[in-house]
Amino acid sequence: MSDSQNLNSTRVRFQDEPIDGQAFKELTSAGLTWLRTNSQIVNNLNVFPVPDGDTGTNMLLTLQSAFDEIENLPNRDIGTIAGKLAHGALMGARGNSGVILSQLLRGFARALDGHEVLTPAVLAEAFMEARDTAYRGVVRPVEGTILTVSKDMAIFAEENVAEYDDSLDFLEAVLDAAEVSLENTPNLLPILKEAGVVDSGGKGLYVIFEGMVRYVNDLPLDVTTVEVKPLSAMEFENSMENIEEGQDYEVIVDFRPNGVLDLQKFYGDLEEIGTSIQVGEGDGMYRMHIHVPLDKRYDPIDYTMSIGTITKVYMENLMDQMDSIEQSKDGQIKLEPVEPGQIAVVTVAPGPGIARVFASLGVAAVIAGGQTMNPSTQEILSSFENLPTDKVVILPNNKNILMASKSAAELTVKQVAVIPARTVPQGLAAMLSADPFGDFDSVVANMESALEDVETGEITTASRTVEIDGVEVKEGQIIVLHNGKLITSSDNLVDACLAFLESAEAEELELITMFYGEDMNRGEVNVIADKIREAYPEQEVEVQEGGQPHYQFIFSVE
Repeated sequence: MSDSQNLNSTRVRFQDEPIDGQAFKELTSAGLTWLRTNSQIVNNLNVFPVPDGDTGTNMLLTLQSAFDEIENLPNRDIGTIAGKLAHGALMGARGNSGVILSQLLRGFARALDGHEVLTPAVLAEAFMEARDTAYRGVVRPVEGTILTVSKDMAIFAEENVAEYDDSLDFLEAVLDAAEVSLENTPNLLPILKEAGVVDSGGKGLYVIFEGMVRYVNDLPLDVTTVEVKPLSAMEFENSMENIEEGQDYEVIVDFRPNGVLDLQKFYGDLEEIGTSIQVGEGDGMYRMHIHVPLDKRYDPIDYTMSIGTITKVYMENLMDQMDSIEQSKDGQIKLEPVEPGQIAVVTVAPGPGIARVFASLGVAAVIAGGQTMNPSTQEILSSFENLPTDKVVILPNNKNILMASKSAAELTVKQVAVIPARTVPQGLAAMLSADPFGDFDSVVANMESALEDVETGEITTASRTVEIDGVEVKEGQIIVLHNGKLITSSDNLVDACLAFLESAEAEELELITMFYGEDMNRGEVNVIADKIREAYPEQEVEVQEGGQPHYQFIFSVE
């Protein structure tokens, strides 16, 4: 066999045999693998300089859940495989991007239903139905997003399908149209152009189909693009969320290489040792981060020592730390039992302290979630499905959990209302208006009305350098969000807190509540609280442990 034939051996096989359910499963696996390889690149396209760039992660977890549903199915007809894939995506959907992806797959499956194999005509119909289903699932579609990319793929497919006899050639052509659409997203959504990025959800969708095309052309799916961050951006405190099975230790090594560092070789060698690899650089100094199994915990150190001079080593037992975290969660939140016929409130909380506050107000269930950790549709559904009542209210408390909450509400026979709380303070305000034994519609209306009674402040550290709405932000600065809108940046935490309170016109209100994050020292929190009390002597200032990651403070002013 010639080199050229060998290079395209997978493509030859796909062209010689019909693309049935099992072949479609291979393509889906390829798209999943390529998305996994590039998920961090998709995450980094986050427009806002806040640490919630999790589009790639949400789409990856959604597609992984979908693939788990079909991985062991023997069916040959593509309609059955596509239908099961869509169901897995629906139940595993995380974040708005994951929910939209699940809707795209749902439409795709609807067009494939009843078909044995994939043809260009069927594929075109699938792209069109995917677009229509996704658009129907969004109340106010925004152009310049994943929806636009799906629409442009469908338009190209519909207008050009007659020119193609081969499904793979047609798929490649649609992928080219997706790339053009993706590059055009900043022209449709000004905030993308302002940030200098393309849409992250659109990029994720493109990556999935790109993985399929790479697979049939025998191109590698595990080639990682080496991303070297500034040392100031290397944050590992919250990397506990994605610990791979068998990767027991986190190792961080600061070193100065003996010569010019070959990053591709360095990264490739580290991949032989462990996972979750990150590399940072600053003034000739490099920082390497990796997760490794117990028996390899010293290998990254020995390897790095062979190519440079080590200046600092940090090692953490991840499994022990995870056990401590889980143990600290157990037994701390006591929920009141739910009575039949009672209105049960289910809430999402980003930290254990905030969860305890919700529990004290009488919620029936608490789901861990928030920025960078969006619960799936299945997790939300499971939180209330077995409660002994048919009346349920969901408080998402995060804009990126609203769609998954609504999907969960549509999957049950129970009477479920989703209160559009986009922040924790809004969720708390709504909970204070809840009456577990009141009329369901009246209670829902009162809870929705309460959302307007509170001002929300969020204080965090900028994850990128950008200018948004006239506010210039440098990576590493403290930034302030008022009701979700970026209002200023600061080099000082106290000034940032006071800037929010001024924007919220706190002097006109009565109560300032500060929920401090997991990385904040209580002594430092008390100093800042005292500064606020000096500035607002007429207002009551309460300090609560929130325990939320990423955000130094969440403020509620009412």
